[in-house]
Amino acid sequence: MLQAIRILGIDPGLRRTGWGVVDVAGSMLRFVAAGTVKSDDKGELAPRLRQLHDGLQDIMLLHGPLEAAVEQTFVNKDAAATLKLGQARGIAMLVPALAGLPVAEYAPNAVKKAVIGVGHGDKAQIHMMVKVLMPKAVFDTEHAADALAIAICHAHHRQSAGRIARALAG
Repeated sequence: MLQAIRILGIDPGLRRTGWGVVDVAGSMLRFVAAGTVKSDDKGELAPRLRQLHDGLQDIMLLHGPLEAAVEQTFVNKDAAATLKLGQARGIAMLVPALAGLPVAEYAPNAVKKAVIGVGHGDKAQIHMMVKVLMPKAVFDTEHAADALAIAICHAHHRQSAGRIARALAG
């Protein structure tokens, strides 16, 4: 019997950071929990980052993941918005790193490819496939669904890496 690994997927955002927790054992995925950490969008930047930090830290303590995965930031035309997203992403990477977890990063296209089979697709397709892959999954926002997709992507990539390592060793 394979030991389950608990993975925390994080979809960083300054207003809403989605999170999703899955257990993976071999090729079996099991939904654990998902939700959204929100910050006060009328507040100053530093307290908002603290809200994200504290919310993610609570999730870590509650669910005890062993690995984490975070979506990479895309650059858009609004440099200020991109910078703020990068700061939220820094918090999303820092919280699991402080707990000693390995933190993987995935481009949005890699997440889409892992979940829907192609690197381009809309959010509705991703959310539908998350429900297909984990019928018991519930999520309060599209950010939580995206976080589950990131966790699924990491589960697929870690399985592939394990197969390659076994092939090279044997």
